[in-house]
Amino acid sequence: MKVVMISRSTLFSSPGGDTMQIKMTAKYLRELGVEVDILTSEKHVEYEKYDLIHFFNIIRPDDIVHHMRKNQRFVISTVFVDYSEFDKKARPGISGLIFKLLNRYDIEYVKCIARFILGRDTLKSFYFLMHGQYRSIMHIARNAKLLLPNSHSEYRRFQKEFGDFPYRKVVNAVDTSVFNRSVIPDEAYRDHILVVGRIEGIKNQLNVIKAVLNSEYQLTIVGKASLNQREYYNACRKLAEGHTNIHFVEEHVGHVKLASIFKAAKVHVLASWFETTGLVSLEAGLMGCNLVVTRKGDTEEYFQENAFYCEPDDIDSIRRAIDAAYHAPANHNLISLICNNYTWKQAAEQTLEAYHKALSI
Repeated sequence: MKVVMISRSTLFSSPGGDTMQIKMTAKYLRELGVEVDILTSEKHVEYEKYDLIHFFNIIRPDDIVHHMRKNQRFVISTVFVDYSEFDKKARPGISGLIFKLLNRYDIEYVKCIARFILGRDTLKSFYFLMHGQYRSIMHIARNAKLLLPNSHSEYRRFQKEFGDFPYRKVVNAVDTSVFNRSVIPDEAYRDHILVVGRIEGIKNQLNVIKAVLNSEYQLTIVGKASLNQREYYNACRKLAEGHTNIHFVEEHVGHVKLASIFKAAKVHVLASWFETTGLVSLEAGLMGCNLVVTRKGDTEEYFQENAFYCEPDDIDSIRRAIDAAYHAPANHNLISLICNNYTWKQAAEQTLEAYHKALSI
């Protein structure tokens, strides 16, 4: 079987959780005997070479619909995120004012057009331009052989908006060849509270900083500023200025080093405005960190009662969750849950089953 995976044009220039999902799924599919190529959406595709196309990120339909007319045999990892609450409640500047007036699908349409105008992406599909976000997503879903959400919860959110479609759950996961018991802890981060990820409004680092200012906790933020949210990054740095318990690690941190940081730390916080899962939460949890996570999205299906939940817009809620997580013992049930259910090998096996199903329809 030969498959091409296609995702956003900024997949590698602005990496995120979807970048890791694609790379690791492809790696383990290859170990199962599948030939896999990875292409960004603006690239030329020799469609006749492939048995199946595997798209990612249904909320970016412009990256998908212009490929669909070439090959109807496709599945899609939906990554059906909803950033509208952040866009309406917490996004700063003129865009925040404009987004308060729009629905979630018009917001995403405007973002796509803005990326084109600002030279950060290209417009690829006349269909998307004419039909908009919602109708383009519906068009993709109707033509897909299968939807591949990361959770049943994600599918139910999609179903509520668009109706019933055939799907198979494919988990998000952790690389156990890197994140495992043999890792030696980096003592510089002993008992720290960590926040790992791009520094941007949706990840909510600013409110986490507010929650631990003038506390006994050592907070380390690992990540670079998002390309288009420099003002948010500056606000985080300004708030932390003069507070010796707030630290920033802004260089690229590879997974091997990150594993050793997690191994030494006490708590990992992902108080985002939305998460389908949060790959870094899986990685941190496997390395023994207690987890503080948002309730927004699909986190509860993954972590169940094995995490401490917070509301992203409530500083006291974040602080209470951090307090509880910091003073709790390491959660060995969480480690077992991740080991037994959320590995990339399992994700690849689930993906391959979905491929066989899609090709039989």
